[in-house]
Amino acid sequence: MHPRRSAQEVLLCDLCETVPLQSHCELCNINLCVNCAVKHLSDSSKRHNVVPFLQRKVTPNYPKCPKHPEKHCELHCEECNIPVCSTCVSSGKHKGHDMSDILEKLSAKTESLQKDLKELETRIYPRYEEMASDVQTEKAELETKYGKLTTIADQQGEILHREITAILNRRKSAIAEMKTKHLDALNKNTEEITQKMAELKQIMSDLKSILKLNDVSLTSTYKSRNSEFRTLPPKVRVTLPSLSPQKINKGQLNEMFGSLPPLSINTEHGDTMKSAEAVSSPPVKPLLDEPRVTAAIDTGYDRCTLYSVSCLSEDQVWTCGYKKTMKLLNLQSKLLTSIQTKSGRIPTDIAVTRDGDLVYTDYSNNTVNLIKNKQIQTVITLQGWSPLYVCCTAGNDLLVTMISDDETQYKVVRYSGSTEKQSIQFDDQGRPLYSSGYNEKYLSENRNLDICVADRSASAVVVVNQSGKLRFRYTGHLSNTKQSFDPVGITTDSQSHILTADPNNQRIHILDQDGQFLRYIHCDLFGPWGLCVDIRDNLFVAECYTAKVKKIQYL
Repeated sequence: MHPRRSAQEVLLCDLCETVPLQSHCELCNINLCVNCAVKHLSDSSKRHNVVPFLQRKVTPNYPKCPKHPEKHCELHCEECNIPVCSTCVSSGKHKGHDMSDILEKLSAKTESLQKDLKELETRIYPRYEEMASDVQTEKAELETKYGKLTTIADQQGEILHREITAILNRRKSAIAEMKTKHLDALNKNTEEITQKMAELKQIMSDLKSILKLNDVSLTSTYKSRNSEFRTLPPKVRVTLPSLSPQKINKGQLNEMFGSLPPLSINTEHGDTMKSAEAVSSPPVKPLLDEPRVTAAIDTGYDRCTLYSVSCLSEDQVWTCGYKKTMKLLNLQSKLLTSIQTKSGRIPTDIAVTRDGDLVYTDYSNNTVNLIKNKQIQTVITLQGWSPLYVCCTAGNDLLVTMISDDETQYKVVRYSGSTEKQSIQFDDQGRPLYSSGYNEKYLSENRNLDICVADRSASAVVVVNQSGKLRFRYTGHLSNTKQSFDPVGITTDSQSHILTADPNNQRIHILDQDGQFLRYIHCDLFGPWGLCVDIRDNLFVAECYTAKVKKIQYL
């Protein structure tokens, strides 16, 4: 409540602030009660003009001048950005300065404040409310989602327990069977020995009888069997088996149980700010003035047929081209592994997952396939859409660019395993983010979680944030170019740089994460196409026209 108003909204004297006002001094622009008006008029230093309050002149509410209290500021000095009175102006301190009417200034400022208030009330605060509601919803779903994870872990644990129990039972059964066979062998040997012993007892008994009777006939007919019995029956020797437990490979066991990537906590800022990962920043690596080629890999593909490369390590890369076979090569151009597509058709694109497995897209049968231990598993089969280009994210999701069967629509879809998590196709005004028609649209996730698509048909790099909101489009750098900007391959590095191949102009553009051009990489490239960056920020460039992969140091 205003300090000079009672609960009944009675206007009080400006001086004593306790008695209702009656008068108004037009010179001092203050309201007065009866007693204060008398005291006010007793000040003979000024020509006070005290009138009844209701008969006062309604004058603009000019602020008092802080330097000249008896004056009101009717002007605003634009250069000093302060209100000034006529005395201030005549003092010469504001000579040559632009002046404006303070009420006009106040009116403009008031209008600005009203706009701020309107924006806060109608746009900004409701979005905060929406965000708070989304967080509450997410919190409410945590128990269910983490419960599912726990259930999956329990189920996998039960499966492993069953397998271990089955193995244990098989071992016990085998041990029992060995014991029975061992005992049977010993029993058979015992029977043979016992039989021989019975025969020996009978022979010894017969010999004693012959010797006792001293019968010539029996003595002459006796035939000795001692030579037969001097050779003892064979003794069965059974080697007792031993169980040699192997040291448990905890890493392998953990891998069998299933991977659980670390929790990725990301702070996604508003539309006017860029997203940032909640992780420590990498060391700053400045751009080299002269990038240099440190290796050249001969892929063995025909010229003009190599178009994709993906890093497995610092010295091993997967490649694919206009052949049904994908190749893993080292820096010495040695072929380490080659794998043919499941369909026997040409793969469209390849990517290496965080686990080191290979993913490829197959336009011919609308599938995305995973190669693990040289075994091909189809993880995604599309209906009405065909997959084209693919990349693996920091969270181990797959991002896939795809085109509708009638080639009129294009979108980016995020998958976790075989489950679709997100679809990115339109901007906030409902307009398509990407051009239609079959053409290259390589993509890459940046360190700040932006999704970068090289839209060749549109001659633009289209960058959206993690939520799919458009951040910017890069349409090339204004410089002396022979041909139009022709973005094909695209990749990002630890510095959140965006690198895109431009085969029309035989070079690679380097941008910062906000789309600002930094510089080119030339390095005598001939048809740069697919791009990838290894963990040490070495750039690998698939040269379409030479069928070579060049390793370039640019940081």
